Amino acid sequence: MFDTILIANRGEIACRVIETAQALGVRCVAVYSDADAGAKHVQMADLAVHIGGSAPADSYLCGDVIIEAALDTGAQAIHPGYGFLSENPDFVDLVQDAGLTFIGPSGDAIRAMGLKDAAKKLMEEAGVPVVPGYHGENQDDAFLAEAADAIGYPVLIKAVAGGGGKGMRMVEKPADFAAALISARSEAKTAFGNDAVLVEKYVSKPRHIEVQVFGDGTRAVHLFERDCSLQRRHQKVIEEAPAPGMTDEMRLAMGMAGVRAAEAIGYSGAGTVEFIVDASEGLRPDRFWFMEMNTRLQVEHPVSEAITGVDLVEWQLRVAAGESLPRQQHEMRINGHAFEARLYAEDVPKGFLPATGTLTHLIFPAGCRADSGVRAGDVISPWYDPMIAKVIVHGPTRAVALARLNRALAGTQVGGTVTNLAFLGALAAHAGFAAGDVDTGLIGRDLDRLVQPIVPEPRHWVAAGMAALGVMEGDWYTGFTLWEPLARTVTLSWQGEASDLVMRAEGPDRQHWSVGEETVLAQRIGTQWEVGETALGDIAIAGDTVTVFDAFGLAFRVIDPLDRAAGATGDGNLIEAPMPGLVKSVDAVVGQTVIQGDRLAVLEAMKMEHALLAARDGVVAEVLTEAGAQVEAGAALVRLEPEEG
Repeated sequence: MFDTILIANRGEIACRVIETAQALGVRCVAVYSDADAGAKHVQMADLAVHIGGSAPADSYLCGDVIIEAALDTGAQAIHPGYGFLSENPDFVDLVQDAGLTFIGPSGDAIRAMGLKDAAKKLMEEAGVPVVPGYHGENQDDAFLAEAADAIGYPVLIKAVAGGGGKGMRMVEKPADFAAALISARSEAKTAFGNDAVLVEKYVSKPRHIEVQVFGDGTRAVHLFERDCSLQRRHQKVIEEAPAPGMTDEMRLAMGMAGVRAAEAIGYSGAGTVEFIVDASEGLRPDRFWFMEMNTRLQVEHPVSEAITGVDLVEWQLRVAAGESLPRQQHEMRINGHAFEARLYAEDVPKGFLPATGTLTHLIFPAGCRADSGVRAGDVISPWYDPMIAKVIVHGPTRAVALARLNRALAGTQVGGTVTNLAFLGALAAHAGFAAGDVDTGLIGRDLDRLVQPIVPEPRHWVAAGMAALGVMEGDWYTGFTLWEPLARTVTLSWQGEASDLVMRAEGPDRQHWSVGEETVLAQRIGTQWEVGETALGDIAIAGDTVTVFDAFGLAFRVIDPLDRAAGATGDGNLIEAPMPGLVKSVDAVVGQTVIQGDRLAVLEAMKMEHALLAARDGVVAEVLTEAGAQVEAGAALVRLEPEEG
């Protein structure tokens, strides 16, 4: 086993690797950027090395600097985590040339799976089923249109170097093919620097089922499947293992297809072979096809660990150190069921916009595994993915595991930033999901129902008011006399809407609250407060914000009466940054006439681009930013001339 390894990553995956490595007695070296100087993974490591600026291009993507850090600290190996340099074959070669071990596959194995068209040709030769389609080098428009006709509509146009849904278009009829091809190529060129595409048959009721494989460079085994069908815009939201409705026959076929794929490229380490499954007639062994192979550890690997009892990071370290595969295929067993939900700092009602903020409160309930790279007091930065944690549960059956997921999400407490927690809770409670009737279109079909805004009940207002006035504990009641009325008023704001609450006390243990037209009784029975006959739950206060931990977290702002004023008029004259980020481009020009919906600028935040559009017709009066500028949320970017009249 290695004495020292360097983890070339950050966040929850770096923490995850450190936990296992240190448990094996391995010394861990962390690397960090300016933004991560006080990060959790830096604190957990035995040693930490600063490698550059906050932007990934200035730090976590600087392979030469990372290798130098490994050599300077006496590390024998580098663990890449996932993302950043984890699937960069040139980095793998540089690591090996420096005399270090790369904890993962060879550069050649990564290259073999790097381009979708070449990978699919290789898989066909290995006997792995591939989606009907054209994966060749001919990129002539007319030829691709003919290929689509031969495949049969609907078809899917996909970037050969794609991922995350970029450069992907579904086409339902021949008349739409040319425009979709142009759009897919343009997006692929921008995202990957490669506008080549492939054309495949579109599966009508697709499920995304992937097989966890592990190889030693010669042989491979599989650790069964994961279902990752719950996706939004091709991004996974909740994953589970094993796949619901899976038959023994299909599990064997998919598992061995994954093994053949890994052995065909001499794969070493943990990898995932992703399949698209046609579930229109249930799960059948002749209805799954290879999509791609992720040549690294996956975000959702904990669900596979939960059902197999395997620590995949331990396996990575042992095999990279020269040991043989810890288990043979016949020794693998499935135990129960597991779910993983990805908890993000994002504003769901505003279209799942990535959010930032300081985590003032962060608690996960007992009974779940929470893989997190942040703690209370940490900042969700605009520089990186806004993941807060992966919430993982396990149970003897799918029903029990799902009940535990619902309970874990309901018990998770996050303060200081908006999150997708309520969305995850709605998804976990979805009747179709509970029945195991899942496909990749489920979220899109039911999105309006899944993102229904939460409306606080009067008892929630009262709970926030009690915390704001400090009338739950201590000697708050002392000093009330005949010449000081037994009443207090507090003004709270919920999502910009302010409301006055009046509390009238009958003693230290009994209060009547006026909330709009309703009156709510709060009383202490023994040591427990009840509000409207419901036990008062946990509450956190940070600055002027009170968060009531019910309904996945309700954040109220305490309004100082002296500061209370009317909000902005929202006339559409000013275009502001909706979040902190980098101004990628500016399209607006002073004097330009624009119409509602015209793109004025593009903001890049947390690895995503967001087009900022004109809210009305008008003329550009001022351009207040420039490409390359780093801006804060609310920063003015473009101003339109006031409307006449």
